Amino acid sequence: MSQIVSAEPLTPEQLCAHLDGRGIPYVRVDHEAVFTVAESQALRGTLPGLHSKNLFLKDKKGRLFLVSARENARIDLKRLHETIGASGRLSFCSAEVLMDRLGVTPGSVTALAVINDREGAVTMVLDRNLATGEPVNFHPLINTATLRLELDDLLAFLRETGHDPMIVDLPVPADGQND
Repeated sequence: MSQIVSAEPLTPEQLCAHLDGRGIPYVRVDHEAVFTVAESQALRGTLPGLHSKNLFLKDKKGRLFLVSARENARIDLKRLHETIGASGRLSFCSAEVLMDRLGVTPGSVTALAVINDREGAVTMVLDRNLATGEPVNFHPLINTATLRLELDDLLAFLRETGHDPMIVDLPVPADGQND
């Protein structure tokens, strides 16, 4: 299997070509830019499957974590470090670190961006509520499109990039409650 050796981050088209080359099927839907879960909820009629929110975080020792959670997960940044084994409380990474490590801009954070972390500096954390077996939706490195993949294909992709995910339980509010 050949490794991608370019120092430049992949484009969405290169990511899709990579998936095609690995025989990983997906459905791509192009749409207006969405920056938040609330904005993306307007797309629900055209995008079946589970939807995510993605956080790029660092701990006190500078370890990097990409957390992909079900869109309605309650992520307590004051306690998440205990769940994922981070050193002290977590904080958001800067836009510069996000671009340097994952090759994406704020609003486009996605589990698929680990393909740009060629040094393996990022720990991938996946919410067990996304790992239910239903198809999952993630941006393809930009927030003007969404790819729907089967869970097993996402897991194979993550492992192939050297990012075997840590699967953790993140709380989801009971029906009828807001997060």
